[in-house]
Amino acid sequence: MISLCGTACCTNCPRLSECGGCKKADGRPFGGRCVAAEWVRTGGLENLERQKQQLIAEFNSLGVANLSVENLNLLSGRYVNLEYMLPNGTSVKLLEDDKVYLGNQIEIPGSERCYGVVGDEEYLLVCEYGCNGSDPEIFLYRKRNNREKKT
Repeated sequence: MISLCGTACCTNCPRLSECGGCKKADGRPFGGRCVAAEWVRTGGLENLERQKQQLIAEFNSLGVANLSVENLNLLSGRYVNLEYMLPNGTSVKLLEDDKVYLGNQIEIPGSERCYGVVGDEEYLLVCEYGCNGSDPEIFLYRKRNNREKKT
């Protein structure tokens, strides 16, 4: 096994040859951070599952129409770090390309657009986008309400 968290995220990663997997990179793929590896280190696989379920509950408690998160997957920031156009005409990226987050894509019924949800130990991001991440819009980006205090 080349991952610390027991998932297939490393073996399914198209960039595996760049870092060699989570165990080889000591939980810091591509020089960044992996939330799953950090949570496993601080409390084992049980902590990872608890944190994942807490994130799911927080996303579902937002009250966003047609947003029902059932599962979260490990996703590379490079893949989910979309560029958003702000009202003043500038663009911004909110995530780190070299970090691994928990997230998912949720289809919006009756629409060609999807919600993207991404979370880590500090933030929740809900965005909406078209095919292949086109025309992304920030729906919500905020600090988590129920995150555990760092010691």
